Amino acid sequence: MRRPLTIALLLLSMAATAQTFEDHFTRSLNDVMGDVQRRFGIRLKYDMDTTGLKVPYADFRIRPYSVEETLTNILAPFDFKPVYQQKNVWKVKRYEYPRRQPTDGEKLIAYLGSLYNDKAQWEARRDTLRREVAERLGIKPLRQLCLMEKNEFGSPRQHDGYTVQNFRLSTIDGHSVCGSIYAPVALKWKKSHFPQEHDKGRYPLILCPNGHFSGGRYNADLQKRYATLARMGAVCVSYDLWGWGESEDEVGAEAHHTSEAHVMQAYNGLRILDLMLSHKDIDPRRVGVNGGSGGGTQAVLLSVLDDRFTASCPVVSMSAWFDGGCPCESGKPIQLAAGGTCNAELAAMFAPKPMMVVSDGGDWTSTTPNVEYPYLQRIYGFYGAADKVRNVHLPDESHDFGPNKRQAVYQFFIDTFGLDASKLDESKIAIEGENILRYTPKR
Repeated sequence: MRRPLTIALLLLSMAATAQTFEDHFTRSLNDVMGDVQRRFGIRLKYDMDTTGLKVPYADFRIRPYSVEETLTNILAPFDFKPVYQQKNVWKVKRYEYPRRQPTDGEKLIAYLGSLYNDKAQWEARRDTLRREVAERLGIKPLRQLCLMEKNEFGSPRQHDGYTVQNFRLSTIDGHSVCGSIYAPVALKWKKSHFPQEHDKGRYPLILCPNGHFSGGRYNADLQKRYATLARMGAVCVSYDLWGWGESEDEVGAEAHHTSEAHVMQAYNGLRILDLMLSHKDIDPRRVGVNGGSGGGTQAVLLSVLDDRFTASCPVVSMSAWFDGGCPCESGKPIQLAAGGTCNAELAAMFAPKPMMVVSDGGDWTSTTPNVEYPYLQRIYGFYGAADKVRNVHLPDESHDFGPNKRQAVYQFFIDTFGLDASKLDESKIAIEGENILRYTPKR
């Protein structure tokens, strides 16, 4: 007959294994992740401190046939997630509510596509989205507070084929939005040029909300875009992000990383649109919006909030699986509208008006040619206008607003607004310093 273990032997055995049913087979997270690295031959990186964290049922979470399932199971108690980066390298990240995986984007697009099979069903969904996005953003009460009478314009600076003129527009609660107007001729933007009624103007307008590129609207690549479009015949307006540039002087840099920024950036864009469309020289039939990265997210949102835009061009931004990693893009829960949506569906609301999406192989737009773009074509097809949406994909490029992206933008607006292609020459552009582009020079 087998003799029972003595209490002393039992305690010694438990201490040696340190894993039993009673302690939930618990192990140190760092230890078990070290085992996972050795088992699967991978390298792990972290964006948090994991010291002292314990994993219950640790070894039972390992799936010998799948490193991804293994990492997902082990990290689940901490609300962490594994993100594949490159061959044999994974990064452990905190849960990110605006970011998913490419496969999630495919599933979401398939789900959204199942909600409508024709124009009537789509438009019912579109109208619900438009209403709920505005409600969740909280933009309507602010729109009633526009102060159209307080506009300040600096002196225009003449360059080769275009002018640049700084401005400051009052908004609400003593705040303002500052930026620069790039025009094809020496237009002087004064109050006398903003009548309430006017004939169709001569110049198309392109609003250029900024993303998080280095330097904001002062970035040299972005200046080339504004000025080149102006040389070709468009009036372009560049303006600060909330908490960046001159806005930082008012509200501080931390204000950018708040839900307030999500609202105020949209409000500022609409405030500028109102002002510019009242100018006698602007053609209300040709009103574009074009931005890159977070500026592309803003471009899509502005087109959802206001039907006066007639052409849209989001660059390296629109995705079914990434809503924007900054609160200025996802601070308000607009992606929960109508039971759940994404930037691709919000962009589709622009149909059947001309739109071009620029994507690349090095960021969250890498799936655009195979996932988001076919979806957009389907929605545009409800209107018999599949030819009105296009995609320029640059598979060997990464997240920037480089020359090839700018060339795609130029061609889109040449085709859509009839700009003068003979004036497309970035070598003619004068890059101005921040102090020159600020309405109030930085001290």
